[in-house]
Amino acid sequence: MRPIRRAALIAEMPNGVELDCGDGIVCRIALLADDLGRVLFLRERRPRQPRSWMVIAPGEQDTPWEGRDRLDDRAWTPPALVREQGGSLLRTSRLGVRISLDPFRLEWLLPDGRVFLADRVGMPYMFAHRSEALAHYVARNPQDRYYGLGDRTGPLDLHGRRLRTRMTDALGFDPRTGDPMYKHWPFVIARDGATGTHYGLFYDNAAEAAFDLGAEHDNYYGLFRGYEAAGGDLDYYVLPGPRLRDVTPQFLRLTGGTALPPRWTLGYAQTAMAIADAPDAQARMQAFIERCRAEDVPVSSFHMGSGYTSIEGKRYVFNWNRAKFPEPDALMRRFHAAGMKVVANLKPCLLNDHPRYAEVQLARAFVRDAVSGKPLLSQFWDGEGSHIDFTNPAAIAWWQSGLEREVLGVGIDVGWNDNNEYELWDEDAVCEGFGSATPLAMLRPIQSLLMTRTTLEAQRRRAPGERGFTVTRAGCPGIQRYGQTWSGDNSTSWESLRWNLRTGLQMSLSGMYNIGHDIGGFSGPVAEPELLIRWTQAGIVHPRFIMNSWKPDGVYTTPWLHADALHVIRAAIRLRYRLIPYLYSLVHAATAAHEPILRPRFLEFEDDPAAVGDCDELMLGPFLLAAPVVAPGARTRRVYLPAGPEAWFDFYHGTRFAAGADAEVPAPLERLPLLVRAGGIIPMTGEEAGFTRLHDEPSRCLRLFPGPGQGSSRFTLIEDDGLSADGPVARVECVLAWTPEEVTVNVAVSGNYQLPYRAATVELPRSDGRRLVCSSADLQLTERQAADRPPLPR
Repeated sequence: MRPIRRAALIAEMPNGVELDCGDGIVCRIALLADDLGRVLFLRERRPRQPRSWMVIAPGEQDTPWEGRDRLDDRAWTPPALVREQGGSLLRTSRLGVRISLDPFRLEWLLPDGRVFLADRVGMPYMFAHRSEALAHYVARNPQDRYYGLGDRTGPLDLHGRRLRTRMTDALGFDPRTGDPMYKHWPFVIARDGATGTHYGLFYDNAAEAAFDLGAEHDNYYGLFRGYEAAGGDLDYYVLPGPRLRDVTPQFLRLTGGTALPPRWTLGYAQTAMAIADAPDAQARMQAFIERCRAEDVPVSSFHMGSGYTSIEGKRYVFNWNRAKFPEPDALMRRFHAAGMKVVANLKPCLLNDHPRYAEVQLARAFVRDAVSGKPLLSQFWDGEGSHIDFTNPAAIAWWQSGLEREVLGVGIDVGWNDNNEYELWDEDAVCEGFGSATPLAMLRPIQSLLMTRTTLEAQRRRAPGERGFTVTRAGCPGIQRYGQTWSGDNSTSWESLRWNLRTGLQMSLSGMYNIGHDIGGFSGPVAEPELLIRWTQAGIVHPRFIMNSWKPDGVYTTPWLHADALHVIRAAIRLRYRLIPYLYSLVHAATAAHEPILRPRFLEFEDDPAAVGDCDELMLGPFLLAAPVVAPGARTRRVYLPAGPEAWFDFYHGTRFAAGADAEVPAPLERLPLLVRAGGIIPMTGEEAGFTRLHDEPSRCLRLFPGPGQGSSRFTLIEDDGLSADGPVARVECVLAWTPEEVTVNVAVSGNYQLPYRAATVELPRSDGRRLVCSSADLQLTERQAADRPPLPR
């Protein structure tokens, strides 16, 4: 590759400058907002990929189907820009950039003038002229920490690793070192070791890339890290934090935020390939419904594996095997009568003997060979097939028609976009590109993104008053605008349980808030009873809470897989349902304010140096700290409880622990270790309520954890019907205050949603002799002390 050595000013723009970098390359440096910088390189004054699907312009809900014009930044109102040092320094109130023209190099500054991000000193930008490759290198500090990049395995700090954004079907991946994974997520968060500033760096490029975060060393350049892409555009955004908790929300404002899911998606879900693959699949599914009732296990949704589409053992999307499913619409009615939504697996590849292959070929709706113009064939599951090209309006229409007729039309509620990594590695693979033929290599993750959008919008058309919901395994930034994702096809082991927790936290830091893992492991051996119990307990704090498995012997993971473990697993599932009011409010905050649902300990307590580092703990919202057990035989759990709160409390019994210290927490097999910071307000369903109403249980209990001294806290409980797209909403504002003598709680209701309850229980987990005073003009509050409380979980 050829480096850019020097540059010259061409013009000043309202929000920055344009530079001539030689060899036909132009660089535009812009401060789009007070806290948003952008650097865009153009070769021959045009982008290689003129459209972006990952970045959302201010004021827009989504990109056009054909993508947003990469060169159009008019939606960003230029900030108050100060030009200093002859125009070589541009700054706003929150961000500055210093431009060195010879040698060409950029430094990014805090308001006080300190540099938090700098290009490496020698040749930071490189472009190939015989290929499409490009690279960007920045200086690295040994004390830097790096997070993000999507569904990453291993420790949360990625310093020292080299990782690729190449989407693959990574079945059975190593949970600690596996790479690449399912997502293309070119967004890294860094903590600058010199200033302590956190910032984000997002490369808006769909081409396959590698991020070197300190694995490479070259004597000529000092310490550096780099981004190297196989093609596309070097178009990157700088998000200056400066605190860690600020960076991901900045990224989500740029890429479109988080979809608000229906409340039922927070209930327990079940799936297994073996059921849908069975020759008597419909009868087995009906038996599953009855078994749930017999075992008294609450289930909110059933996810159907792709076996419903089979012909002689192969999968054919939008085809029903009527021998296995003689009356699918009747089966859906049975699921719905049991309170379960149905989610159906969809695959974007048609085998070349698919009954409708010729129809799709005639519409030119496949990814095709650029030389012959014919549909491109590639390996896919049971044979060779061709992938749907979602950059072709004809393909979008065909997919939505099939989805409406064969899936939604028989009563299935949701499409589950699976196996959509688009692993076609032929360099002649080309897409329609909405009228501008484009190599698949430039659009591979965009296919996954648009598949997810296509599925969601078909569902929204069928039920226009509802939010809609979908699931995708693969994709790029932007998929969170449409639905849920997960860490992919994990394997059954204690190692997977342990390291999957970190992968989920990494996904959350990356802006994927609605995530989870396959409880018990998707592939590999059948989970032993203790492992399945501990995995289920860890699952209850993740938004996606599902048992999903494929085992060679046909056994599939269920709560009753091991009879002696059922009562403990059922208790964990029921605790999850009791926590839905708290979790659902966190989901609303994720959508409205870009607040993460799951948080690494150090995100919530970044001012405590001892809280930084790798760990198995997860913060669920601002108050709950979960410490899943990840080793067999353990009956206690050592946990560091961050400084900041007055104290920490055991969620179940109220035992007090010191903040800023290690604690040995009881971890009996029957429960997940849960701790609550002082000031915690945990809205739950009522103790006496059953589980027949599943996710829609209306009773409410406020569990309070006041500190031992003096302080206050608040939490907003969000209530609505759990389904409507733009329906009424109520905000139940809970304010807790405490002194050494008294605990007070005030509850006020606002909004236009009529609450399905007029009373709530206010509960202290332990009695410490203080007077409890409850007040509300809107609800009848009933006080309950620890002595009156049934044990948890129930």
